[in-house]
Amino acid sequence: MSFIGHEQAWGEWRAALAGPRMHHGWILAGKRGIGKAGFALQAARELVAEPGVDQPKGNHPDIIILSHLPANKEEEKKRDEGKAYQLKRNISVDQIREMQQRLTTRPTLGSRRAIIIDPADDMEKGASNALLKSLEEPPVGSFFLLVTHRPGRLLPTIRSRCRMLSFPQLSQSQLETILAREAPEANAATRAAAIAASGGSPGAALDFVEMDLGKLHSLMCEIAERGDDDFSFRGRMADAMGPRPTRERQLAAVELARAVVAQRMGTIGARDIPGLVEAHGELSRLTAQVPTYNFDPGLLVLEIGSLLTGLATSREAADG
Repeated sequence: MSFIGHEQAWGEWRAALAGPRMHHGWILAGKRGIGKAGFALQAARELVAEPGVDQPKGNHPDIIILSHLPANKEEEKKRDEGKAYQLKRNISVDQIREMQQRLTTRPTLGSRRAIIIDPADDMEKGASNALLKSLEEPPVGSFFLLVTHRPGRLLPTIRSRCRMLSFPQLSQSQLETILAREAPEANAATRAAAIAASGGSPGAALDFVEMDLGKLHSLMCEIAERGDDDFSFRGRMADAMGPRPTRERQLAAVELARAVVAQRMGTIGARDIPGLVEAHGELSRLTAQVPTYNFDPGLLVLEIGSLLTGLATSREAADG
């Protein structure tokens, strides 16, 4: 995916790169799926490249990437076999310390080394404290790119030592361009629903298409509009989710429900606002918990459906 909508971020990055003193710490902040990780990797390659030095097209010895590791040995084996695998919940202090050991040596191909942490807001407390030491006294030639979906979760002392690059949400026309290129098989209705549910994130829109969430989205809209007194819609939601949905699919479902709530904001009266705010708050809580908690899929669908049903009940009470 090319970096549509990242023009300002590239302008700031390349101006700094061309300047006399490049800042050693950068926070790449924006909505999940906006393309920050891809930006970080390409920016890192520009950072470490030097005239006259051939650069490898694959993995680069002077670019260190820290992210979630496989959850255990079994999941590690699945990864090595090219199968889907579960990840650990956090980036550990051991990963940071191993990276710091590498920083005691010189870069391999040039004078600079880039460290990408993705997502930095998933570092455990010990990892954050260990990283802070490197940011306070960065080794010569080492530069840190911290990809973050929620910069407020980073330690204030980390934020204060980094320069912020913000990645705005994409417009509808930009998302249409990306979906037309990356998911040409999706029909117009699916693309329109994906854009509406994405919150300006191309990654979220593509996930919507890839996970075939159109039916789930329609059911959520029905529940929010008509309610679900006999639980039939919630039963169909459970079927649409599948018996053993991945954590990624569960998170996508919660984000989808948040989008449904947000869409209704422009069609309600003043009496409905408290119910919408409460539902959005509860869904935001679930968004934060799903990546790390082991939710029962059926209970998660029930909770999402109940929150959406509450919107219809609130409207009926106001109309009555």
